[in-house]
Amino acid sequence: MSTVKTFEKVEQELLNLIQSEFPLVEEPYKAIANQLGTSEQHVLDLMVDLKRRNVVRQVSAIYDTRRLGYKSSLVAMKFDDDELDAGAQIINEHPGVSHNYGRTGHFNLWFTVAVEPGISMEETVEKMAKETNAIAWRLLPTKQFFKIGVNFDMVNKRSNAKANYAILDSKKNVGSDVDKDWDKAQPVSARDMEVIREMQEDLEVITRPFDGMAERLGMSAQEMFNYSDDMVKRKLMRRFSAVLYHRRAGFSANAMVVWNVPPERSQEVGDLMAMSPHVTHCYERPTYDDWKYSHYTMIHATTEDECEEIAVEIAKEIGIHDRQLVFSTREYKKTRVRYFV
Repeated sequence: MSTVKTFEKVEQELLNLIQSEFPLVEEPYKAIANQLGTSEQHVLDLMVDLKRRNVVRQVSAIYDTRRLGYKSSLVAMKFDDDELDAGAQIINEHPGVSHNYGRTGHFNLWFTVAVEPGISMEETVEKMAKETNAIAWRLLPTKQFFKIGVNFDMVNKRSNAKANYAILDSKKNVGSDVDKDWDKAQPVSARDMEVIREMQEDLEVITRPFDGMAERLGMSAQEMFNYSDDMVKRKLMRRFSAVLYHRRAGFSANAMVVWNVPPERSQEVGDLMAMSPHVTHCYERPTYDDWKYSHYTMIHATTEDECEEIAVEIAKEIGIHDRQLVFSTREYKKTRVRYFV
C-alpha cells in the first residue's frame, strides 16, 4: 500500500481545481495561481512536487473513445493464482489496454481494452486469452452508459463524481439530458487527428506549456484552444484536466460493485445509481450463465469499510441487494489510451 502524505490546504485546493477544468489559456499556471490567491511560481513548484510524488498522473485532453471510432470493452479473465502476474504483464503490452487490475472474486483480472476501427474486439481478446493461458474470459462491452465523472474532493476527503452527459440534480430529471448517441462514432478529420495526438500528451510544467503544441500544429495557442472548444461541442473531447493517482491522493480503497438488476428496471436503477457522488462510473453490461450481474458502479473511498457502507446506501435507495463488491488487489496498469499513434 502506498504511503499517503498529508496535503496542505493549498495543495488540496489545487488538486480540486485541476481535476475539474484545467484552464486552456496561454499561461494556465498563472490563472490557477490567481484563483488560489498565490504566486505562479508557487503553483509551478507544487505541480512539480505532486507529479514527482505521483499524486498527479497526467494533465491532458480526455477524448471519447467510441466517438473517435474506437471500440472498447471491459474484459474479465480468470487465471490460476501462480499465472496471474505473468498473464497481466502480457496483456499490458497491448497499446489499447488502459486499465488493468487484479481483483477479488471469481474473475481475478479485469482490464479495459480499445481497438482501432476495423479491428475485431472478439478476436483481439480471444488471442489475449490464449496467449496468457486464461482459464476463462468474458467480454463485457457497455450496453448502456449512465455516468463517468471521476473527481476526488481533496478538501472534504470524499469522492465528488459528477456525470459528464447527465444532469442529475433531482430525481424527476434523472437521465433527462443523457446523450442518446454516446456510442456513435463521429467524423474525424486528418486535422482532428493531429490535434488529438498533440493534446493527449502530458502537459509540461512551465509558464507557457501550450506554445510548443501550437507551434507544432502550425497555429496560435488561441486557435488551438478554439479548436479544442469545437471538439468539445462535437463531443469528441470531454475536457482538458488532471488525472490523479487515487491511492497516493488518499483514496486507497477501490471497489467495483456489480449488481443483479431486473431488465425491466435497467434504466431506472442506472439513473439512480448515477446520482451518487461516490459513484465515478456506472454502466450496464451483458450477463452470462455464470455471471448474472448487469450493472457496474465504481466506488473510490478511503477504506474498504467505507466502500461497503456506500454500497449499502445505494442498495437501500434502489431496492436491490443482490450484489458483489469486487476490490482491486493490484494495479497492473492505469494510463490513458493514446489515439492515432
